[in-house]
Amino acid sequence: MDTPRVFLIHALRDAIDPARAAMARGWPEARVVNLLDDSLSADHAARGGVLDDAMRARFRTLTDYAVATGADGILFTCSAFGDAIEAARATVAVPVLKPDEAALEAALDAGPRIALLATFPATIPSITRELDKVARQRGVVPVVTTGVVEGALRALQSGDADRHDALIAEAAARHEDADALVLAQFSMARAAAKIGGRHVLATPDSAVAKLRRLVTGLAEPARGGVS
Repeated sequence: MDTPRVFLIHALRDAIDPARAAMARGWPEARVVNLLDDSLSADHAARGGVLDDAMRARFRTLTDYAVATGADGILFTCSAFGDAIEAARATVAVPVLKPDEAALEAALDAGPRIALLATFPATIPSITRELDKVARQRGVVPVVTTGVVEGALRALQSGDADRHDALIAEAAARHEDADALVLAQFSMARAAAKIGGRHVLATPDSAVAKLRRLVTGLAEPARGGVS
């Protein structure tokens, strides 16, 4: 394959830098194209977190645009829209990846007790459904705890990244018994270094590693490893 063209599609500006950094670490030879529609999250919240037909159509439009302009692979970076991403990827031939599925697979590899943390409230029901799907495919029943880190996203968007990270670390400390702790949004990845003592999974690196395997045809690693 020539240099692969990979589209990163964002619903939050704060996901752009973590996604680009993960691509630079895990797939530096890929040509990255960024698409941002930062009205998606606001419109989703205004609908009470419901993914209606209009919202699903927007994701199909974004996916179709990326494919029409030469995408070899597509990575969505906002975890609140899993069902809409699944519906969109069913209509195209190129690999389309949800932001959290690779990290959830790695979390189940780590053990049955899984904690999910988010800073955008609509992410929790979406990522919980995603985890349930992956677990059912494996025939396992994990013990799941969740938490929304209030104030963290607002702090990040106002320029106080240190407070964002500190709030996430404080929330993580309330899930000490988890076999794996998933930071459910790309924008949370920067806080991973502040959390110690457990198996912490940030979604960007796991997602990039899986998309690279899908696009290039590399074999999946043996179960038990972490992407």
